[in-house]
Amino acid sequence: MKILITGGTGFIGSALCSRLVASGSYDVTVLSRSPHNVKPPLRAITDLAKLDSDVVIDVVINLAGEPIADKRWSALQKQRIMSSRIEATQQLIKFFKRVELKPRVLINGSAIGYYGIGQSSVAIGEDSTGDSSFSSQLCQQWESVAMQAELIGIRTCLLRTGIVLGKGGGALAKMLLPFKMGLGGKIGNGKQWMSWIHLDDLVGIILFCMEDEHVKGAVNGTAPNPVTNAVFTKMLGKVLQRPTFIPMPAFVVKLLMGQMGEELLLSGKKVVPTKALASGYSFKYSDVEEALDNAV
Repeated sequence: MKILITGGTGFIGSALCSRLVASGSYDVTVLSRSPHNVKPPLRAITDLAKLDSDVVIDVVINLAGEPIADKRWSALQKQRIMSSRIEATQQLIKFFKRVELKPRVLINGSAIGYYGIGQSSVAIGEDSTGDSSFSSQLCQQWESVAMQAELIGIRTCLLRTGIVLGKGGGALAKMLLPFKMGLGGKIGNGKQWMSWIHLDDLVGIILFCMEDEHVKGAVNGTAPNPVTNAVFTKMLGKVLQRPTFIPMPAFVVKLLMGQMGEELLLSGKKVVPTKALASGYSFKYSDVEEALDNAV
């Protein structure tokens, strides 16, 4: 099976490529602006135009995009975040229209930010709607572009990813230092939900979407048991054997991080993987303590 991946050198993309290579069943090409970071047996290309119209690609996995939490959200940074995702996806749609044989499936990155901000204990699945927050508008517009692939006969999955826990990167990597120093604690009131997923399961869901022809549309990339920030904090401290008595007040988050902090750290919905469970996906990590123990 021939696979094209964008964003293949990032935290999620690298783990996905490793799993695909290890299986020995896939021929993987990575679209990257840094081809020197793509190691054999993966192949690297820097431009979709380099692929001929008669190229055969079975699966496209689109994970490209400016990191959403690396910088404070100025107007310019929000534009970079938005355009990096939409423009990359628009290029893929143009590519799909150009090639003679269409891919069987597009798995397009998105995020649970689609569901918007606010706090609620109601579990929400893929049929829930978004709001006017930047995170939600970003995902809604990104997904709207990706769904153009459906119009030309390509099965399309919109992977709405939660907080990814794994070794060597992601949100957890940014949390570890203060927690290891005993400076960790809940954020704000700690009641906001953290809909997490272990990296192994996120890669597993991507592979599941590749193989199961009945799965399409939105797919929540989250574990079955989301937890509040207060519970997550307690579990991370337990795994690291460190105290978690130093909270970060909401006003400090807003002062230091502005809108980014409000949407990404002080808000959180209780998102559950309704479609993955209904389709028969079996999670390797359903318990956050077990997932954290493996990840750190």
